[in-house]
Amino acid sequence: MQHGPGSFQSDNEVDSSWWYIGALGARVICDNIPGLVNKQRQLCQRHPDIMQSIGEGAMEWIHECQHQFRHHRWNCSTLDRDHTVFGRVMLRSSREAAFVYAISSAGVVYAITQACSQGELKICNCDPHKRGRASDDRGNFDWGGCSDNVNYGIKFAKAFVDARERTVRDARALMNLHNNRCGRTAVKRFMKLECKCHGVSGSCTLRTCWLAMSDFRKTGDYLRKKYNGAVEVTMNQDGTGFAVADKNRRRATKNDLVYVENSPNYCLRDKVAGSLGTSGRVCNKSSRGTDGCEVMCCGRGYDTTRIKRVTKCECKFKWCCTVECKDCEETVDIHTCKAPKRADWLDHT
Repeated sequence: MQHGPGSFQSDNEVDSSWWYIGALGARVICDNIPGLVNKQRQLCQRHPDIMQSIGEGAMEWIHECQHQFRHHRWNCSTLDRDHTVFGRVMLRSSREAAFVYAISSAGVVYAITQACSQGELKICNCDPHKRGRASDDRGNFDWGGCSDNVNYGIKFAKAFVDARERTVRDARALMNLHNNRCGRTAVKRFMKLECKCHGVSGSCTLRTCWLAMSDFRKTGDYLRKKYNGAVEVTMNQDGTGFAVADKNRRRATKNDLVYVENSPNYCLRDKVAGSLGTSGRVCNKSSRGTDGCEVMCCGRGYDTTRIKRVTKCECKFKWCCTVECKDCEETVDIHTCKAPKRADWLDHT
């Protein structure tokens, strides 16, 4: 999709993205989605019901991205009514871009697979291959119920999401394709066997089982760990793959996220880099992590506001069957990052 600065993209503009489908809600009209390449537009026109699922799923993966980075200077913020969704920050081939491509690709797999199982799509339903008998460490079981058809979700996600990257051959396209694949396979990694017992008084002499996707949070947690250990790479000379940027580091495996450029520090508002800065962000005074005021505020200091908050307290269970609580008022200090001293830093260009 978006291609990086310098040699990766000459006009230095952010491309529109299929991610914008999420902002359209129920109004997915293929000709109204800017930035789709021909293959994506054809798939959109052929499968409007799948586009609907992808659009609804976008809310989930964007929410998951924001959850994973809620204590980070870059917090996966989106821009309202913006066709690029994340703005210029995606121009840089950074580890943040690597994470967004991976989580968005995973989100498409998850949304389509879920819609298949729920009977919302004409083209697919439950996994047709999970039939007959099988066994696990607890013994034999019969396949039954509805196994999530994750392979169909992966197949469609690959065709739709990767279509744009396959129109170019540069370092950014290779990086995006690699991270897209990481996202797709992450969903499959957390498939779990669910079973129902049959037999006298629920004994498990007979079991019917099916494969189900785990909660999307597991995929988010996994990809966030991969973000932390992402590998910096450069394109090899024949343009077919990657070499590790630092010769002392291990090679990137197919399960690693990869990036080409270092991240900005996200401390200051910078229109060119797409950084919103951390001025006004809430920080944790007692933490030494990325959510701590020292790190979050980039050494600029913080303001403290004292507020009164009402919480439920002294809750008691009353027979039968209610819980009664009192409203308790507490005073809490909220710490927010100071703005830079010089106003012209706010619009760093």
